Amino acid sequence: MFTLAAHVSWFKCEPYDKFREAEKRKFKAIEMLKWFDLDLERAKKEIERTGVEIPAVMVGSDSPQKMQILKESGGIVSQDAHALFLEAFRETVRAARILGARNIVVTTGNEINGMPRARQHGNIVQALRAAAPWAEDAGIQIVLEPLNVLVDHKGYYLSTTAESVEIIREVDSPAVRILYDIYHQQITEGNLIHNIRSNIEYIGHFHAADVPGRHQPGTGEINYRNVFKAIRDTGFDGTVAFECILSEDVDKVCPKVWELLDFD
Repeated sequence: MFTLAAHVSWFKCEPYDKFREAEKRKFKAIEMLKWFDLDLERAKKEIERTGVEIPAVMVGSDSPQKMQILKESGGIVSQDAHALFLEAFRETVRAARILGARNIVVTTGNEINGMPRARQHGNIVQALRAAAPWAEDAGIQIVLEPLNVLVDHKGYYLSTTAESVEIIREVDSPAVRILYDIYHQQITEGNLIHNIRSNIEYIGHFHAADVPGRHQPGTGEINYRNVFKAIRDTGFDGTVAFECILSEDVDKVCPKVWELLDFD
């Protein structure tokens, strides 16, 4: 059975108190991707004390200057950005090991005008192949995230499940998988349950929010009980992390969230 993770934004308190707030509401995990905003040792103590883990972190650096350069680099669609990406990736692996995070989130960057998509696709594969050995050695997964380009991320390179799977196959590493964001993929292509079932071997992590509005499940068009049941039935035992904006108080939302796991 998969683990549900609360989102860091749900709890209006100091970062290190959020673990306790998640624990109070029966969560065993909290999605807190920005490791570079944390005192890692202090966060580690809270993880150990509460048993609430951080399942995933995003590629970054604890150097503000390096983070700014990374943001301006264009992403791994550009070969020119690979050296900086790999430097930040190695730094993120070290942080993930301290926190016990099993996944590192990687995004592609925006499509480069004038460069053939095939070349950009190849650049992504090249960057992930270069990063994969560090992930394999650390026992960590890289999870590549497709995003929707219709509403939230206009110009982003990677949006479809099909191309994401192609990339994972070409990289050919057990440590490189997809971050399947149910919100983004509903907007991009729908057909959620079929795509999840057909590609579960390539999926390492999930994000969840409803459409439209990116609010909590149950506020929009996605039948989350059926989607969660489909994920459960595949045997997936990783994390489904909420990445959504709450439309009401967290203590009203959480009981409704747990009800979505009442399949039978």
